[in-house]
Amino acid sequence: MRGLFISFEGIDGAGKTTQARLLAEWLTGRGHVVTALREPGGTCVAERIREILLYSKDEIDPRAELLLFLSSRAQNTAERIRPALAQGHIVICDRYADSSVAYQGHGRGLGADEVRALSMFASGGLAPDLTLLLDLSPEAGLARQKNSDRMEDEPLEFHRRVRHGYLSTAKDDPARVVILDGAQDVEVLRDQIERVVQDRIGT
Repeated sequence: MRGLFISFEGIDGAGKTTQARLLAEWLTGRGHVVTALREPGGTCVAERIREILLYSKDEIDPRAELLLFLSSRAQNTAERIRPALAQGHIVICDRYADSSVAYQGHGRGLGADEVRALSMFASGGLAPDLTLLLDLSPEAGLARQKNSDRMEDEPLEFHRRVRHGYLSTAKDDPARVVILDGAQDVEVLRDQIERVVQDRIGT
């Protein structure tokens, strides 16, 4: 029986990584088998790509950046996500295809439709069953960051375009994307996420 694929999305500093970890712990405690992953990353190959994307000091062309993200996603999907779903696991991924649409499609100006189509190719057509979008103003998100990477170092206007991209995706796909207020306390947001997920899995 196929498992459940949940992705966390949002601008940098929205709390995705913390909430993904808390959800994985909660589901594991309820007896579910959970595979927790992140993007870019998740496999040996994808983690090497992550280092280039986030910490390289060299200038990376926007199209090259997108293709590197897609390469990481293709490997992560084929090697980790699809096998876990086939075994009935709940897969939790800290970022997935919506990030490319938001960051490269909107943020870099490469075009949302074009990036979405390429992302579907990279994943072999796999999309999350549920996406939890933690919405937060770019100003608040960046203020939370203690250490920065290439993406976080982009100008504020870039992050505003990214947020707009996320909200556009949510508007276009309300059945999949649930918007939650990322400015809330960690515990309040955690409880809301648990209720949303419980409604989806039914136990």
